[in-house]
Amino acid sequence: MSLWHTQPVLEQLNALNKNTIGEVLDIRFESFTDNSLSASMVVDHRTHQPFGLLHGGASVVLAETVGSMASYLCIDPRKYYCVGLEINANHLRGLRSGRVTATAHPVHIGRSTHVWDIRLRSDQGKASCISRLTIAVIALGEEPPAR
Repeated sequence: MSLWHTQPVLEQLNALNKNTIGEVLDIRFESFTDNSLSASMVVDHRTHQPFGLLHGGASVVLAETVGSMASYLCIDPRKYYCVGLEINANHLRGLRSGRVTATAHPVHIGRSTHVWDIRLRSDQGKASCISRLTIAVIALGEEPPAR
């Protein structure tokens, strides 16, 4: 059974990155299963820290992008919207080039919160970051929680 309220269409998801940080960092939604969503991001001068390694903040941007979109696909957007509540990341391995791919799997899909486990891997399949994202699901017309 599929997790998705709205069936993912990769071309549509990628179009939503236009004029966002996702476009600047070349984030591309690439695949999905019945219970996961994956996107990749370039590892180059746009995503490096000063010492030529993938910046931890860029990894977090990729993790939040894929997890937030996964939550959006789980809700009825005519009734609800999603906002991030908390994200953490453990950086395991430095990357210098190529693309890094993030795959989001659900830990909890509730009425008011979603929790995602997001694993980032290098082109060679080596783990580079593990992230957990908590999303608030809010009824349209309601204010998001204070940050």
